[in-house]
Amino acid sequence: MAEMGSKGVTAGKIASNVQKKLTRAQEKVLQKLGKADETKDEQFEQCVQNFNKQLTEGTRLQKDLRTYLASVKAMHEASKKLNECLQEVYEPDWPGRDEANKIAENNDLLWMDYHQKLVDQALLTMDTYLGQFPDIKSRIAKRGRKLVDYDSARHHYESLQTAKKKDEAKIAKAEEELIKAQKVFEEMNVDLQEELPSLWNSRVGFYVNTFQSIAGLEENFHKEMSKLNQNLNDVLVSLEKQHGSNTFTVKAQPRKKSKLFSRLRRKKNSDNAPAKGNKSPSPPDGSPAATPEIRVNHEPEPAGGSMPGAALPKSPSQSSLPAVVVETFPATVNGTVEGGSGAGRLDLPPGFMFKVQAQHDYTATDTDELQLKAGDVVLVIPFQNPEEQDEGWLMGVKESDWNQHKELEKCRGVFPENFTERVP
Repeated sequence: MAEMGSKGVTAGKIASNVQKKLTRAQEKVLQKLGKADETKDEQFEQCVQNFNKQLTEGTRLQKDLRTYLASVKAMHEASKKLNECLQEVYEPDWPGRDEANKIAENNDLLWMDYHQKLVDQALLTMDTYLGQFPDIKSRIAKRGRKLVDYDSARHHYESLQTAKKKDEAKIAKAEEELIKAQKVFEEMNVDLQEELPSLWNSRVGFYVNTFQSIAGLEENFHKEMSKLNQNLNDVLVSLEKQHGSNTFTVKAQPRKKSKLFSRLRRKKNSDNAPAKGNKSPSPPDGSPAATPEIRVNHEPEPAGGSMPGAALPKSPSQSSLPAVVVETFPATVNGTVEGGSGAGRLDLPPGFMFKVQAQHDYTATDTDELQLKAGDVVLVIPFQNPEEQDEGWLMGVKESDWNQHKELEKCRGVFPENFTERVP
């Protein structure tokens, strides 16, 4: 019996709620059609608009604050990785290694502390601030329903009073329901009329406190981080001073394959090797040797290069001519007179591709490598077997050696490409 009674109460409550919803829906339709007046409170409506605006702004601030915290965490991870890299490359025998490691640890702790304080002093406060909105929003919606109930009860009471055939019992009951609906509505309305303006005004203090906390935490964080960065800079300056060299040494890319043709290379006799940097001295003015000997070549001489004997200075008009014709003095190559007109041309190595000029000295580490000095011009030729070419290495013959010997087997060799630069 008790169970049936309980079910009966539940069923009755459900039926009552359904009836209320139907009554409210009917009342709203009549109000929209203008067949029933609606109780208005413009001051309260303004409070509701402010409430919705405040909720929207707070929700956006919460979202952006979470994004900011995610960025701080990402920066923490990136900074940690960067410091780990420094610790790995910082060799054990370098001075300041312990200090650098300690700075990295303090850097990590500083990021962690900054993130946690942002959570405690900004995000949690933000969550608490927004936590009061759902309840108030629910109460605003409930007040709206109770206002519809009040208007419906009022209209029902008025219709019974104006009916031609009055039923006092129904009028009395309608009046009782009207008074009850009014009381419920006014209780909720009074509470919200007090709370909404207070909540709206609280936003100023909340924004001030939140952004002051963020600004203060960020300021302190950057002050401490600046100190760590200065300490790290001091360590690196000390490392630089003790190692004493500010020059970055260019290193050749390591070769992996076997020697290409070391068996073909022969050690050059010192008297056959071209003397590096030796240039023919300029003879005194007016002496017979002052009359220059002309060498004609397919390729223009590199800037700053010298030819056997003294070279005639070129004028702008001469530099554009395809060949030089001199009738007074015959052109010679290695002591041999070229064609009758003096317009002979030097041969290039078979398969010649382009020229490069050494930008750095390179000391050969094997018999099949070229020894280079900065300024040397190399004629690049292809590998006989392309599969033997190591990445970053070229095959060539120094232009000075080729002009002197004309023998590939004797003069060619491999050299690191990154020590050179292509020239016209």
